[in-house]
Amino acid sequence: MSEMTSCPYSKKCGGCTYSDRTYAEQLEIKNETVRKLLGQIAKENGIKPGPIVGAKEPLYYRNKVHSVFARTKKGQIIRGIYRRDSHEVISVSGCLLEDKKADAIIEEIKRLVPSFKYRIFDEDNGTGWLRHVLVRMGKCGGKEEIMVILVTADVAFPGKNNFVKALRGAFPEITTIVQNINKKRTSMVLGDRDIVVYGKGFIEDDRLGLKFRISPGSFFQINSEQTKKLYGLALEFAQLTGKETVLDAYCGTGTIGMFMSKSAKKVTGVELNPDAVRDARDNAKRNGITNIEFICADATKYMQEHVEGGYDVLCMDPPRSGSTPEFIKAAAGMDIGRIVYVSCNPETLARDLKLFAKQGYRLKKLVPVDMFPLTDNLECCALIEK
Repeated sequence: MSEMTSCPYSKKCGGCTYSDRTYAEQLEIKNETVRKLLGQIAKENGIKPGPIVGAKEPLYYRNKVHSVFARTKKGQIIRGIYRRDSHEVISVSGCLLEDKKADAIIEEIKRLVPSFKYRIFDEDNGTGWLRHVLVRMGKCGGKEEIMVILVTADVAFPGKNNFVKALRGAFPEITTIVQNINKKRTSMVLGDRDIVVYGKGFIEDDRLGLKFRISPGSFFQINSEQTKKLYGLALEFAQLTGKETVLDAYCGTGTIGMFMSKSAKKVTGVELNPDAVRDARDNAKRNGITNIEFICADATKYMQEHVEGGYDVLCMDPPRSGSTPEFIKAAAGMDIGRIVYVSCNPETLARDLKLFAKQGYRLKKLVPVDMFPLTDNLECCALIEK
C-alpha cells in the first residue's frame, strides 16, 4: 500500500488521522513519535528502539464493526459513526478500517429496515427501536464465523423470523444473530440483556493459535494479525524455558497469559473486572490449559500482599493511563527480575520507565507495533530487567 488512500469521511469523522498518507509515511511518523518520546530513555540504557512492526494489510482490519443508526432532519435513515468527541452521527459506508463483509452486512440491514417498518431510535427524545448494529468476525478451523448484534430499545421484535430469513438470505455465512436490549439513556452501546435470535449466541476465533469464544460483550483484539505479532514479541521478550512462573497483571481476558502458558511452568493472571476473569477462565478451560489461574483482584494490592510470590517474569498490559507509582513499587518489592511491558500509549510508557529506573530496572529492548493503521495509535513492547 504505497499509494495514497483517500477517505471521503476523513474531514468529518476524525477517526483516521493518516488516511491521506502512504503506509510507508504513516510508519515513519510513528517511528518518529517513538524516537521523540522514548529515544532519550533508550539512549540512556544503551539501546535503540526497534523499527515499528508494520501490517501486511493496513486496510479493512477491524474484526469488530459498530454502526449507529439515526435519522437525518429530512427523515432519511443513516448508519455510521459518531463524529470524534461528539454525539453527531456521520453517515459512513465503506470505512477503510472496517472488515468489508461486516460493512456490507450493516448496509443490507439499513436497506431492510424500511420494509420491516422498524423505527430508528432518537437519542434526543428516547423514542424508537433500533439503536446500533455490531458485527463481529471470527475464523475457526479456517471457516468464517459472523455474529450480528442488533441493539434495540425494546424486547419486542416484530417480524423477527422473516428478518432473520431475509438477512441470512443475503449473507448465509452469518452464524449467529443476537438482540441486545439497551433501554438506558446512555452513551454505552450494549445493554445488559442478550436474546439469541439465531444460532448459538457466540462465535469462535482461533487466529491467535488458541480458541476464543466471543460473546456480544467479550473483549477481543480488533486486529488479529497484528495482535499475533505483538504477543509474539511479548513471548520472545519473556525468554521462557518452561521453568518460570509468570505473573500477568492487568490480564483482561487472559490472552497474553494463555499465549505464554505453553512455555512457562505456571501463569497467574490478575484482573479487577469480574466479567473479564470469567471469560479468561472459560477460555483457558476451552483450550485445555491447566497451568494457568485467574484471580479477580486489584493487581497492585495482589502484589503488595504476595511479596514472597517467587515470580520470575511479570507481564503487564495496563490501560492507556499506564501504570501507577504504587504498582511499580510493588513490582520492585517482589524482586521480579524480568518485566515485559505491553503499552498502548508511548507517553505513559515513557513516564513509567523513568519510575522503573528509580527502582533499579533498565530498559533492554523496545519495539513498537502498528496495531491500528491509518490512526495515530500505536503499541509498544518493552523488556525491562533488574
